[in-house]
This record gives sequence, structure tokens and C-alpha cells, in this order.
Amino acid sequence: MLLVIGIVLVVIVFGITLFINLSPEFGGSLSKVDKEKFAASNNYKEGKFINIGNVKMNMNFSSYIKILKLYLSPQPNSVPANNVSVQKIDSTGIANYNEQTRLIWFGHSSFLLQINKKNILIDPMFGKVPAPHPMLGNNRFSKELPIEIEKLPKIDAVILSHDHYDHLDYGSIQKLKDKVSYFFTPLGVGVHLQAWGVPKEHITELDWWQENTFEDLKLVCTPAQHFSGRGLSDGGSTLWSSWVIASKTENIFFSGDSGYGPHFKEIGEKYGPFNIGLLECGQYNELWSEIHMMPEETAQAGLDIKAQTIMPIHWGAFKLALHSWTDPVERILNKADELKINTIVPEIGEPIFLDKNPKNSFWWKNE
Repeated sequence: MLLVIGIVLVVIVFGITLFINLSPEFGGSLSKVDKEKFAASNNYKEGKFINIGNVKMNMNFSSYIKILKLYLSPQPNSVPANNVSVQKIDSTGIANYNEQTRLIWFGHSSFLLQINKKNILIDPMFGKVPAPHPMLGNNRFSKELPIEIEKLPKIDAVILSHDHYDHLDYGSIQKLKDKVSYFFTPLGVGVHLQAWGVPKEHITELDWWQENTFEDLKLVCTPAQHFSGRGLSDGGSTLWSSWVIASKTENIFFSGDSGYGPHFKEIGEKYGPFNIGLLECGQYNELWSEIHMMPEETAQAGLDIKAQTIMPIHWGAFKLALHSWTDPVERILNKADELKINTIVPEIGEPIFLDKNPKNSFWWKNE
């Protein structure tokens, strides 16, 4: 019996090792030259990227055991009872659009931004499961997307915040790469894109506070308080970030994933005020509060960055935490009302115009 158990364990370990080493989902590996280049960054210490003040997720073995028990216990309302409906948009409606700036939310943290006659995708995760294999995650809450990847027109740029599976999706990049002109990423994330066939000359990597001009837009890679890694041993190998996207008349902030910290106020002072702040609000827990904000902190971050309007993101598409699926939106609306900050919660696929807020329909109550 012991021999059989031993053989089974060896086979499992061998299978996992093969999967990690052979599956393209895990992305690329940094070269020695890459690491030497990163050494010039203030955020890179002893071969790893770090947060401001070296803030990190403080979890010991007992914390992981506690999380495992919580995940194995019943979690009421953690996913919608029904398929989440979306508003559809056709390819012609996107390709021929040349009017005022608008955003289209795909759920979670994915957006299409149409600004100055450009199509820009932000963290385009269009897959069904945010994991390296379908068996390792829960399905998307909605069976459809506002538009399928194959029907998207030419994309001028893709902006990525970090390399986690719910933000950087292998399958999505494979379908997108031939119609995308340019990719903008934090330091190191380009190695995954190159491993998936994106030419190096089509990728620009930035460190925190570095600015880049993309035709008539200004893009700024700004700090976030999070972490990175796609495998078992590459934690901190690439940088994570938030982004500022600015035209001559409009200013947008995208938080990426982040715990609450002083960087929000610094970003607001340097680059605010913002027409809209797309702010992380979901997949949180007190056990990992350093790297994901609570909804009340999200509302405060909106004030810190001097946003005229905020929108909660990082929810509405996947179950990655223990809270109910509507907890993020309910809590942030309560806090935003208290702080008197304008908050919008559009339906997935509903056009968002910076000068005209959609009326909150409380659509999640019907799902």
C-alpha cells in the first residue's frame, strides 16, 4: 500500500512539474540582462520587486490553513443565482465610433476605452476561468461578453497592470495579438507577451512614475500595492502598477490591483483631479488586506486621487474570495454616500461617458 501511495505521489508531482514547464499559460522567464536592468529601479531589491515601504501580505502557515477551511465551508451568495446578463455591442458600433470618450466594462477589471479615435483595451481578460487550467478556477458569472474577441476591430493599444491570471490571460492575448498595435506594461510583464508571440518592438515597459506619450495621449505607470507571479517560484519577478491615461481634456485613473496606501494621495497630488477613477473593489479579505482594498478604502482612495466620479471594478465576473458576490458594490455605495463621492455601477457592456454618468440601475439585485 505504501508503495502504491508513493508511486501515485511521484506521478502527481511529475505531472505538475511537466504542466508548469510545458504549458504556455505560465508565460516567459526573465533573462539575466532583464534582471540587471531592473536593478536600477527603486522598487527592485535582492532580485524581487517590492511595494513602497516593503509592504507585503503577512500570512503564516496558520493563516493558510484558516483560508483553506473557509474555502471548504459553505459560502452563501458567493456566485450569482443566475447567469449575469450583459449589454451587447457589435463590431461596427466599435469600429465606426469617433465621438466623445467612452468606456465599456467587460466585468472584473477589463475595459475597452475609446478616446481620441483610438481603441484601447485595459487588462483584457476575456477567458472563462482566471487560472492556468479550467479545473483550477470558477467560471465567469456571465456566459457572454459584450463582444467576442474575434469580432473586435483593430486595437491601437493594450495596457496591462500586472501578470496575474485574472488580468493577463494567455488565451485572450493569443486572439488579440495580431490586431493590437502596441502593448504597455509595468517592468518585466513583457516577457510573457514575448513568450506568446508578441514582437518585442511592440512592447513598452515602464517603471513607477515613468511617463510615455502614445500619439496624443499621456500614459503614466503609477504605483500600486500588490504582488506578481504566475508560477510557483516567480513571485515578485515582474512589477505591478496602476495607470494614468490622459488626453488634453480628459484624465482617467485605473488602479489595477492594490491595497490601500499613501500612493493614492500622491498620485492625486501629481496627476489629479481625474474625471473618473476605476478602482479595485472586490476579492478582498482581512487576511490579505495589504494587497486588496476593502470597499470602504476604495471609496476613500477615490477622494485621495481627487476623482470626480469613481467606479468599482475587480468584481462582477469571478469568484476569487470569500465574500458574497454583491458585497463589494453594496459596501462601496454605502461608504461613497457617506463621503459624498459620486459613484457609478454600470451594467457589463453599458457605455460609460465621462461627461454623463449612467444612472445606477442596481442591476445586480436582479441576477
